[in-house]
This record gives sequence, structure tokens and C-alpha cells, in this order.
Amino acid sequence: MSAAAPYIGRFAPSPTGPLHAGSLVAALASWLDARGQGGQWLVRIEDVDTPRCVPGADTLILQQLATCGLLPDAPPVWQSRRGDRYQAALDRLIAQGVAYGCACTRSDIARANAELGRIKPRHGDLVYPGTCRPDHGGLRGRAPRAWRVAVPEGAAAHWPWLDRRLGPQSQQLDDAVGDFVVRRADGLWAYQLAVVVDDAEQGITDVVRGEDLADNTPRQMWLQTQLGWPHPRYLHTPLVMGDNGEKLSKQNGAAALALDDPLDALRRAGAVLGLSDMGGSTVGEWLGAAIPAWRARVACWASSAPHTETIA
Repeated sequence: MSAAAPYIGRFAPSPTGPLHAGSLVAALASWLDARGQGGQWLVRIEDVDTPRCVPGADTLILQQLATCGLLPDAPPVWQSRRGDRYQAALDRLIAQGVAYGCACTRSDIARANAELGRIKPRHGDLVYPGTCRPDHGGLRGRAPRAWRVAVPEGAAAHWPWLDRRLGPQSQQLDDAVGDFVVRRADGLWAYQLAVVVDDAEQGITDVVRGEDLADNTPRQMWLQTQLGWPHPRYLHTPLVMGDNGEKLSKQNGAAALALDDPLDALRRAGAVLGLSDMGGSTVGEWLGAAIPAWRARVACWASSAPHTETIA
């Protein structure tokens, strides 16, 4: 990302249900970061996983954001209407020899991992063993089901990056994720490719999102590098935890955000971000006070985070 590029940030909810307390934290942080730097704030509806999307949830989410005073600076974009852009990016990756067809089923991958002594992590996926990689023999006459992007191996797979809140981060791409899917066996576009294409096309300079998405960052930066696109800066926000100690999410039954008192909802979200005692008797007054408080909070994170090598 060029230091001179004007700030453009975004909030990108999946319409699998209404916003909950955790998603408001991410929305508020991304809005404050954009406003704090005099930039633009966009909203993107990430609805590529159509079987999980709830009819009308996108409209409800936009209404919830508006009730909280979080209004985008341009009309929202829906990923489900952008398949031609994703196909063009995949075609480029195939032409470059980076993406390849994969015929493996889930049971094939599980069996291969079992033979290697690998166990599926509780909150993760099995690492793809590279069965269909062209340099491993390719499809061997089988029809491709999905499309994957090859990641480097060994020292080249070590991917360091700097998070504006978490500080230095790194991931060993080949050991942590392996060659990852960019188009699924059911024909749907994978999140990793869609988000990279959209961020590049919208000129996103800063990604502010929940900490649970931090481990996606190296895969997205790898794709950005292969496609010749700049890397945004990343800031991953604290998570709201449920009573069971798990991240609050729609999947584990998080309640829809109650907005009979939007000012109270904003205050609660702000407290998660370390913004307390903001004052203000209206949503507008509270947001106005929160902008400089957010700038101070980010400056505190920046001053306490050591520097690390980053990928150019």
C-alpha cells in the first residue's frame, strides 16, 4: 500500500443473520478508523456462501448500521453479483501456474492426513497434502472438483506481517494451511479469493476486522502478491466472548443486536475497544467523541507494538 494513498476502509458482514454484539464491535472499529483518518468507509455484503445466507438479512444489517449512525460513503456492494471478477482472477492464477484443479474429496484429504499422522485441529481444517499438485502428478485422469492455489514450501512459506494492534505476526503457510481452495467443489467462490479481489478493486488501504480472521491474512497477502496487488494494512479487533467462553457468533447462537437503545449498544461495543466514559447523550455526540479517542487508542497500540519484517 502506498503511504500517499487516501484511506479507504470497509466493513464486510456475511448476511447469515442480523448483526450481534461482536459484529457491531468490528463495524464500529472500522468506521472509527476511517473517520479518524479522514477517509472513506464502505460496506460490502459478503454473500458468496449462498446456502448460509438468510433472505432479508442484508437489508436488516444495513438498517442496524444506520440505526447506530454508521453510514457508508458509497452504495454497498454484494459479492454474489461479482462472479465475473473472481473468475478473471482465477484465470490469471491458472495462467501463471499458481492455481490448479483438485479432484480430492473431504474423505480423501482426511485419509491422506491420517496416513501422515495429522489430526484435525478443533477450530481448523486439515492441511491439504498436495495430492493433486501438478508437481505431484496432478489429477491423474480425474476430473477437477475444486480449484486450489499452491503455497510455497520451506523457508519461502514463512510469512511475517505486522498487525496494527496485535504487533508482529507470522504463519508458516505450508504447515498451517497448505494449498488452499479458491473455488469450491460446489462451484461457489471461496472467501479468500473473493475478499482479495474486492479489496483490490475497491482500493481498500486498511482492513479492520475481528481477531478471529487474523490467520486468514497470510493467505490473502499471498494471493495479493501473486496477482500483483498492494497489501492493505491490517488491524484485528478484540472479540466478544459468549458465556461458554467461545467467540460470540451466529453459529453458536449469538442473539441479534438489540437496538431499542442504540446509544447503549455503541457504548458496550466501545468498551470492548477500550473506549469508555465517552459521554454524549445522542448517537451522533457519542460517535463524535469516540473518533479522537479511537485515534489515541490506535496510537497507543502502535507505540507498544515492536516492528517486524513485512512482505513487500
